[in-house]
Parts: sequence; C-alpha cells; structure tokens
Amino acid sequence: MAANSAYLSHPFNTSVISSSLAIAMGLSLAPQAMADDSELANIERLEVHGQQTENRNTLGSAENLLKGQGVDFSEAGGVSALPILNGMMGDRIKVLVDGADITASCANQMNPPLSYISANQVTTAEVIAGVSPVSAGGDNIAGVIKVSSLNPKFGESDSIKWNSGDISTGYRSVSDTLLLGTNATVASKNISLSYQGAYEDANSYKDGNGDKVIDTLYRAQNHALTAAWRDETQEVAIKLTHQNIPFQGFSNQYMDMTDNKSYGALARYQLKLDDDGEFSAQFNWHGVKHEMGFFTPEKTGKMPMNTEGDDYSYQLHWRLPMGDDSTLLVGQEFYSYQLDDVWPAVPGTMMAPNDYININDGERRRAAVYGEWQQDLSPSWWLSAGVRFEYVTTNTGEVQAYSDMPMMGMPNMDAAAAQAFNEMDRERNDDLIDATLLARYQLSANQQLEFGLARKNRAPNLYERYSWGRGTMATTMIGWYGDGNGYVGNPDLKPETAHTLSAAYKYNGDSWQVSTTAWYTAVTDYIDAEVIGSFNRTSSADGKRNILQFTNLDANLYGARFNALYQFAETSTGKWQVLGKVNVTRGERDEGNEPLYQIKPLQTELALQHQLGNWENSLSWQWVATKDRVDERRLENETDSYSLLNLNSSMKWQDLTVTFAVNNLFDSYYELPLGGVSVAEFKADNTNGFNQIAGAGRSFELSASYAF
Repeated sequence: MAANSAYLSHPFNTSVISSSLAIAMGLSLAPQAMADDSELANIERLEVHGQQTENRNTLGSAENLLKGQGVDFSEAGGVSALPILNGMMGDRIKVLVDGADITASCANQMNPPLSYISANQVTTAEVIAGVSPVSAGGDNIAGVIKVSSLNPKFGESDSIKWNSGDISTGYRSVSDTLLLGTNATVASKNISLSYQGAYEDANSYKDGNGDKVIDTLYRAQNHALTAAWRDETQEVAIKLTHQNIPFQGFSNQYMDMTDNKSYGALARYQLKLDDDGEFSAQFNWHGVKHEMGFFTPEKTGKMPMNTEGDDYSYQLHWRLPMGDDSTLLVGQEFYSYQLDDVWPAVPGTMMAPNDYININDGERRRAAVYGEWQQDLSPSWWLSAGVRFEYVTTNTGEVQAYSDMPMMGMPNMDAAAAQAFNEMDRERNDDLIDATLLARYQLSANQQLEFGLARKNRAPNLYERYSWGRGTMATTMIGWYGDGNGYVGNPDLKPETAHTLSAAYKYNGDSWQVSTTAWYTAVTDYIDAEVIGSFNRTSSADGKRNILQFTNLDANLYGARFNALYQFAETSTGKWQVLGKVNVTRGERDEGNEPLYQIKPLQTELALQHQLGNWENSLSWQWVATKDRVDERRLENETDSYSLLNLNSSMKWQDLTVTFAVNNLFDSYYELPLGGVSVAEFKADNTNGFNQIAGAGRSFELSASYAF
C-alpha cells in the first residue's frame, strides 16, 4: 500500500474547520492513517464513502459526533437514537464499538450499540455508507459505522508516569442538561493504564413554542478501564466497560426505559509479521440487563418488561503484503448472541396470571470468513475486490401468553398464537455471500474518481422472526420505528440482499474543495411490513393505528450528496470560508412505487466559517424540505419544511478550551421528519391523534475542557 499512498491521500492544510467538508459528506476526501498503522488504517483507504476523524472533546452521546459525518438519526431516547445511512435504519447498519458487535437487547431497540459509548470516549469514528469492503464487517446492507475508544497511549519513560488527562463539563439550556466527562492515562514505554468516564442528566426539552416535549428526559453514565502492554512487535490490550442508565424517556414508544445496566470485556492482540504483515485477534463479551416500564408522570402505566442479552464474539484478521503493489486481507469471525425477553405478570389486571414469555432462550449465531485483495494497477489506478461468506443460524424456545383463558368473552389471540408458535420448527439457517469491487482513479494531482459495486446481505434479527403475539397490547410492544403501530414477527423471513452502485468525484484545490457522490441500491427481500389489522383506543378516527407483520418485498433506494468548501479570504482578520451541503435520498417499494418509511426529505446547509489562531467561529443555516412522501402502511405523518440558524464559537487558550453555541437561534418551531409520533402526548390527551414529535427550541450551550 505504500506505493500508492501518495496519490490516495490529499490532506487539507487549511485547518481543522475545512475537514468538516469531508466529514459531513461521509466521503474520504482526506484519509488519515491511524497512529499505530494497524489494519484499520488499510481498511480506511478502501472507503468509497467513508471518513475517519478524531474526536475533539465532544460531550454527550456518540450521535453528536456522527451527525457531523453525514449520519442521520431516527429520534428515540436522549442517548439511544438509531442511525440512518442511505435511507436505511437500525440493524441494516453494522455498528462496531471497538471492533465488537453489540446487539440491541430490546423489542424497541432502546439500547442500540451507539448508546454504550459517549462522545468524549471516542478517539476515532469511521463511517462507510453503501459500498463497504467485506473486511469492514458483514450482516449489513446500508454500511458500517466504527467507533473506537481503544487507543492506548504509551510514554517515553521506563517507569509508569502521568501521561495525559482532561476533564470536561457542559450545559444545554433547552433541556437543562448537565454533561461531565473525564479521561486519564498513566503510562511507560511498555505499559498503559487509562480511565474514561461520562455522565449526562437531562430534563424533557422544550420546542420552539416553549412547550415541553414530554417524556424526553434521561440520565446516563459510561465508564471504561483499559490496560495495555507492548514491545517492538506486539501489543495486548484489555478493556472493561460499564454502563448505567437508571431512566430514559421514549416519547415515541408505549414504554420507557427504567433501567439498563451493562458490563463488557474485550481483549485484543496485535502482532507485526515479517514483510510488514500484521495479525490481530480480538475476543469480546457484552452483557446487559434491560428493564422497561414507567417512571415519570409525563407518561404513566404499570407494565414491566425485562430483557437480558449477551454478545460473545471473536475476530481473527491477517494483513499480508503480496509484493510491492498488492495486499491480501483475510479473516475469520464468530458471533453468538443470546436473548431472554420476559414480561412479568401484573396481578389484578388482564396481564396475568402468567409471565408473558416473548423470547425464550433466543439465539443468533454467525460464522464468517472473508478474503480481500488490494492492488495498485498503475500510478493512477487502484483496485480492491473481496468476498465474504457468513452462515447465520437463529432459534428460540417455547413461549407463553399471560393467560390461556378467553379474554372478556373474546378468543385469546395471544394464547392461540403461542400454541401455534410452540408447535413449529423454529430453527432457521441462512447463507450470506457478500462481494465488493472498488476502484479509484487519479485524474490529476487534485482530482479523483471513485467507483463501487457491492452485493451485501443481512439476516433477520430475533424480533423480526420470533415476535409471535397477535393481540393489540402484545404487538404494540414490538417495533423500533416510533410510529405507534403494532408488529408481528415472521419466522419465514428471508435475508435481505442489496446490490449497490456508487460513484464519487473529489476535487481539492487551493481555494476550492468539492466532493459529490451518487448511489443506487436495489434490495431483494427487503424486510418491510404488511397491514394485517388495525386498532383504535379512542372514538376518533385520528386514533387509528395498524397492526403489521414483517414481510419480504423488493425496494429501491437512491440518492446524491454534494459538498463544497470555498476559502474566500485569509487576512489579518483570520481565515474565512463558506461551506455548502446538499443531500437528497429517495426510497420506494417496487410494487406501486410506494414510499418507504422514514426517508429524509431534501436537506441543505450553508455555513460561514472563521478561524483566527485558536479562535474558531461558525454561523450555519440549515433548511429541510417538506416531507410529503410518506408510508401509508405505517400511517406516517407529513412534516412542513423548516430552517434553523445555529451559531458556534470556540476558543482554546493553552490547556483550556471553551465553546459557546446557540442552536435554533430564532427559536423556530418544527417537527422532526424522522422523529416518529408522540405516543406520550397521545396517552396524555388522545383527542388530537398521533402528532409528530417536535424538535428542540432555542438552546444556549456552554462547555469547557481542561487538559492536564
């Protein structure tokens, strides 16, 4: 790879601010090698849509970092929003935290992988939308997100001494949020010991009209301990993690999170081989106990739900140089996930006398092998081709309903569904074959073309296959879409198969930096939903919701992104730049060209950026178009267009960095196109039906970070 590194990278020299062009688009305009020249540095060179960046002491959830890399989010709890890439959400994206595959252990995906790491713990974040190389991860069709906090720092001394540390704090007025974070490392030449911690406490935020968006309060803390040892050829690292979320409101779900405790352990071994080759081995465990219920007067109830999940995995990777102009990446991986989901009985109600067993000893196992070839064809052409095979097996035990008796003189749909479910053969096996082809052509010293073609697959998750309940209450407990509907699983779902074509152009001049990309994805056996019933808990037609069953169909998604950065002045007053972004995505079913759910409308942004020494400022205007292409099956709401003005100023003085921001400067009212409906508002007053969740109003935000 060394032979082509000169023309694969065009690093910007115009300041950290200018790198936001590549970050926001999710295009690798300025690839940066990782400090340890590990395998990930070589993966990063393969990206057609990826960008790796370093964290700058951001507080809050990892969502705050990734929004800057072009990732959209489906709103949920304060730290549990679900990422969206190329119009696809949730499990269609492979999210790896320190290389580990963490599964959301919740029927509403209230604890997705990104909720287990805070922004101040992230050292690098990598987003590869669409055509991701097979070495980056499998079991996904939308792309790969990698966030890493495992980056041991070593010193120069033979004895262990203080290496580095920082402490950060922040405040947001719109939700009265307090944020804290700290990092500390002691190290020698061969040993590194570090701690990372974060705490966040927030009340429900207010919208642009000054009204409280109820049930959006939360509290969360994350902790990590890392120990590492190295010599001239190898490195061993062990990391222990713990998370505690005592409560988190979910305005667009029927339930809230009332506790989420997790523990994790990771061990990684890296070895430098002869001829600049590398071998790495990693072993992971992550366990969580998750409880749902009600904790706030903003959304009341008395139904508990308890979930326990465990992820076990290992990854073995080799990077083998095959001469001066080519490299072979090979790997073998194994993932095992176990899940139990039980809803305890509530005596004196219809939710008795039995515990409702939703998932009993559920298991999902994946065994994978891959090979990937990288080749410099000429001084201008670079090519990569890879194939990945995965064998996926899922199964679960017998289940039971709250009761086997008729309900108020009516047939007990859940009891009949449980009996039918228990009588069937529930084991399912899937073969997934991924293949990618990526090419890069250097037009000139500052122009580059990139092309990508991929076939990618994803097998159904446990809830998509094994959610068996048919009653209104049981079905409305299933689903991570925030739409107020109910969902039924389908054991006979087929894996999704996506074929993606992507092309990108980049220009990096003295004053101008431009990037644009276009992509098209055709998905066979896309896991969507069909309406099998409806319900209405009110006397108004606005209270209607649907019951849907997961089903396979064919779909198409396509879109384009454009980014431009122009430096128009550099004088004694500082460096002045203008940044522009345009992003459009469409998604529709083959049959009838019906819109898919939660496809973001056209979005643009224009920003004026200024830098004078260590003082950085930005004034950005964001406009989002009307969302009028909606999913009728899910009764998705339309949303009006809106614009937001945001102001940000940051000053670094020696070891102290202070940032002041005003988001939504004009306190505009708007509804979140990807936010779903407010179930909390509906439960408080159902006369207005299911309204879209409103976005946050004006927020004054102040943060400070001190390095020591």
